[in-house]
Amino acid sequence: MIPERDRQAAAAALLQAERERKPIPQPSKTYPDLELEDAYRIQELWAQARTAQGARIAGHKIGLTSRAMQMASKMTEPDYGRILDDALFNDGAQIKTDLFIKPRLEVELAFIMGEDLKGPNTRIYDVMRATEFIVPAMEIIDYRTEVPRAITDTIADNAAFGAIVVGGRVVRPMDVDIRWIGATLSKNGIIEESGVSAAIMGHPAAGIAWLANKLHPLGSGLTKGQIVLAGSFTRPVDIVKGDVIQADFGPIGAIGVSFV
Repeated sequence: MIPERDRQAAAAALLQAERERKPIPQPSKTYPDLELEDAYRIQELWAQARTAQGARIAGHKIGLTSRAMQMASKMTEPDYGRILDDALFNDGAQIKTDLFIKPRLEVELAFIMGEDLKGPNTRIYDVMRATEFIVPAMEIIDYRTEVPRAITDTIADNAAFGAIVVGGRVVRPMDVDIRWIGATLSKNGIIEESGVSAAIMGHPAAGIAWLANKLHPLGSGLTKGQIVLAGSFTRPVDIVKGDVIQADFGPIGAIGVSFV
């Protein structure tokens, strides 16, 4: 564990990295005693500073939902971060590449909460009951720290959240079998990645249930109207200025953006 003053200093450094678009040394190297609790506290302090500057917490993102990613990061469970309203883009948006340091893009499903959801003991059917809509989404991930990164670095860095793109067909959670939503991810007309939503912990709602239970000891939960990104079911694709991206979710539509 590290003292609160070091947590505040780490949050301030991440804010500076975001503002200047220049990565900082890994917090785990600057503070060798950094633990997961410290990392989530740094993330919280970062979020408090961003909201004090005028941003609003629009929801949450979940990462490390696949077993392969958990093994790569030596974690046994997912992680989470905050979604800010000033990092929300619609289908067809032209996104400035210089908003990010080294952006990459993933295919996901976004859950729009129709009612509050809190743990403990939240299960998949609770998530399905509390979800109003599910929409196709893409997450832009971006890191504000140098490599190699420990999991504590990623968590402190708001779970590498950069931005979210939403669009496509809005569906109610029971209208389709959300375990078997497939998608292809194309860059400049070439399919780079493909996947199916069951890769997200066996069921996309499983990550949402995990998050509700994880937030419970902190006195928090998911609230009506929030967006929750369930996790990627494709590998990330690198993005540079001039790229045109499309994610095709078949029956529930396609979304595309360009980077300028």
